[in-house]
Amino acid sequence: MNAYIQWALSDRNIDTAHPSSQRQASITVQALPGRHRPPLNLCLVLDQSGSMAGDAMETIRAAAKNIVDGLSAQDRLSIVAFDHKARLVVPNQAVLKPLELHQAIDGIRSGGGTCIDAGLNLAIEALGSGAKNRVSQIFLLTDGENEHGDNSRCLQLAKQAAEYAYTVNTLGFGDYWNQDTLEAIADVGGGHLTYVRNPAGATAAFERLLEQVKAVGVTNAHLLLNLSPGVALARLKPVAQVLPDVVELPTHQAGQHVRVRLGDLMTNAARVVLANFYVPQLEVGRWPVMKLRLQYDAPGLKTYGLQTDWTTVSVDAVSAYAPEPNAAVQQHILALAKYRQTKIAETRLGAGDQAGAITMLQSAAKTAIQLDDKAAITVLQETITSLQRGQPLSPQAQKRTRLVAKTALR
Repeated sequence: MNAYIQWALSDRNIDTAHPSSQRQASITVQALPGRHRPPLNLCLVLDQSGSMAGDAMETIRAAAKNIVDGLSAQDRLSIVAFDHKARLVVPNQAVLKPLELHQAIDGIRSGGGTCIDAGLNLAIEALGSGAKNRVSQIFLLTDGENEHGDNSRCLQLAKQAAEYAYTVNTLGFGDYWNQDTLEAIADVGGGHLTYVRNPAGATAAFERLLEQVKAVGVTNAHLLLNLSPGVALARLKPVAQVLPDVVELPTHQAGQHVRVRLGDLMTNAARVVLANFYVPQLEVGRWPVMKLRLQYDAPGLKTYGLQTDWTTVSVDAVSAYAPEPNAAVQQHILALAKYRQTKIAETRLGAGDQAGAITMLQSAAKTAIQLDDKAAITVLQETITSLQRGQPLSPQAQKRTRLVAKTALR
């Protein structure tokens, strides 16, 4: 077995007197370490539009060279540069001649507009020749709006990449990139969104992302839930990832059978998924409410279509009910609440309801205090103070507020 699955409930006890009981299942999945990491099939997609001129372009070239130096001969690399169109700077190849790759990177020059979907489309094509028995990843970096492209096409391409088991990671450079678009691309593509505030942070951001993908043990992972008769998922947003980032996960349900795509699983960090469901009235006893299984591929071992054994999630129906909340699951519930409260605040602010936005941000800040999330407390309180003073939020403040609710700020 190359991956494992564990579960815990928000409260394992169910009151037999209640016609329906709501519970949350915290589902932890992780790849098991092997002797060697799977080889990578990496494509860098770099914005070379006019706004990247000067220090920004010089820094991104240096960061890309650093990525080359962090790969081995077993890995494959391709590089795409885009402005209002895209070009293949480095065709997909084994990393055998780093200096030649450095020279190709030096040829990237800034100029023109921005068409993210052109770069993403060419990246998917470039990965194809090196995907077999490798972990395929896209690192997409941009500093601006997709003014020459189509954001809906970007999401379609991210979905296509995920169907090929390619993971799309996005890096927003500076303060003027479209947060909704890059976050959605990363979420649909099963990857991570990274905020690179200034040129000085680019190399470190690329290094962290590279180390993260080197820890991928299995790919194309799907979580299967077989619900017991009478058990039902919540109707709205029933499944969400809460670690390492918060992501609302789409579900595909046929009767009592539910399938959720997770994508890559790492060996050094778990993914935690929260499922919100309802249990019907039960008689006294221990009752199964669902079965869980992971399906996944192990490209490093050249094996595909693997799966874990079924794991049964059970509740204890008791007549003398006393709640026994699970502290770890409660923390996961709070992490999801913090993200959703912040998103609601953004929506209200966008609709001109500043008072409503402040109220929701105050709720998010209280949730962060319960989590002892010091970074989130600081950023949320700064945002609240700015709004209370009638000051418009800067692009940087907007991005930090969203990201501190979604993931750990670096």
